[in-house]
Amino acid sequence: MSATITEKIFSGRCAREVCAGDVMMAPVDAAMIHDITGPLAIDKFVEMGGKRVFDPAKVILLFDHQVPADSIPAAQNHVMMRRFAEEQGILNYDVHEGVCHQVAVEKGRVLPGDIVVGSDSHTCTYGAVGAFATGIGSTDMGFALRFGALYFRIPESIRAEVNGTFAPRVGAKDLVLSIIGDLGADGATYRAVEFTGPAMEVMDMPGRMTCCNMAIEMGGKAGIVPPDETTRAYLAAIGARTTRQKENITPDDDAVYAAWKDYEVTDLAPKVAVPHNVDNVVDVTAVAGTEVNQVFIGSCTNGRYEDFMEAAEVLGDQSFSPDIRVIIVPASRSEYLKTLRAGLIERFVEAGAIVEGPSCGPCMGGAFGLLAPGEVSLSTSNRNFRGRQGSTEAEVYLCSPATAAASAISGVITDPREVA
Repeated sequence: MSATITEKIFSGRCAREVCAGDVMMAPVDAAMIHDITGPLAIDKFVEMGGKRVFDPAKVILLFDHQVPADSIPAAQNHVMMRRFAEEQGILNYDVHEGVCHQVAVEKGRVLPGDIVVGSDSHTCTYGAVGAFATGIGSTDMGFALRFGALYFRIPESIRAEVNGTFAPRVGAKDLVLSIIGDLGADGATYRAVEFTGPAMEVMDMPGRMTCCNMAIEMGGKAGIVPPDETTRAYLAAIGARTTRQKENITPDDDAVYAAWKDYEVTDLAPKVAVPHNVDNVVDVTAVAGTEVNQVFIGSCTNGRYEDFMEAAEVLGDQSFSPDIRVIIVPASRSEYLKTLRAGLIERFVEAGAIVEGPSCGPCMGGAFGLLAPGEVSLSTSNRNFRGRQGSTEAEVYLCSPATAAASAISGVITDPREVA
């Protein structure tokens, strides 16, 4: 039977042929919890009579949203989870490694063909390596921690076929914003989005992670890129275990899709998501000149070395505007060190930026970098809902690292193609 990537992954893990719409209990290869959702998931695990997690080696645990602890309740949550990790024999990355979604991938904890759940909506990021990865609630996570399995309704898939070649200073973030603008915030609800086509085949892993990360912003259950030589090279470079990788999980040519969408990137312009919805997407020229108070470059969407290289290329030997706050936050310790060793941290600080340790940072407005009423943020993160980064009376625009850097130089939203 012809099948999508998602159908193939579930068929492989359930040892029988499955189709979109089937409901089944499926094993999970990894379960991720962090400092915000983890405590409630642990409570549910205990309420269900849990004594030992299904497999300590398959639980990914770390702190990233409120690190270092920025309140007494946050510190108490950290203590609770540290105790749980020690009692259960779980490797706890604690505050040391960075954002859960970056860490899970770069540590080789997710492989092609895996089924992964995380108590965070952007768990779909892991689909960049060819896994089915999805966010779940804390009650479901409590069940998964105890039993190592979860009921799924196998989702239908949308195929996003991407063709063409990106112009300079246009890239993956602009692509995924344009797709969200096309499909809408609910256009892929409970569907897996397969990112395929020539432009995806030549896209690096950071770009693929950006696209899969934002599948949830179009309602997607998962975002997936077919594993290929780029995937295998990335996994080999990080020393990932490869024994459980599944090879034949590319979509069949005659697979049945809920929708097939074609996208051409050759003439794609830099995109911006305008407050207060991620699918309110326009060309950067439509909002050029909008004054901003803060620019945030980072998050699980765009906090990788390659994103900072993109920003640095636009920055050149210029300085950031003294009228705005520029906050740069690498997504992990590894990405921080790459950026540091390349001299970019020093360059950003010299230009006027504040560089923070690996964390979610301003993204959810829970730790630092909050906005006051009436302020405007331009961010490379993934959500611009009202109150997302602070006051409900503030505004958040979303963009690429190139657009963020260009705007940080001028102090207003700026087309990166116009910066020398």
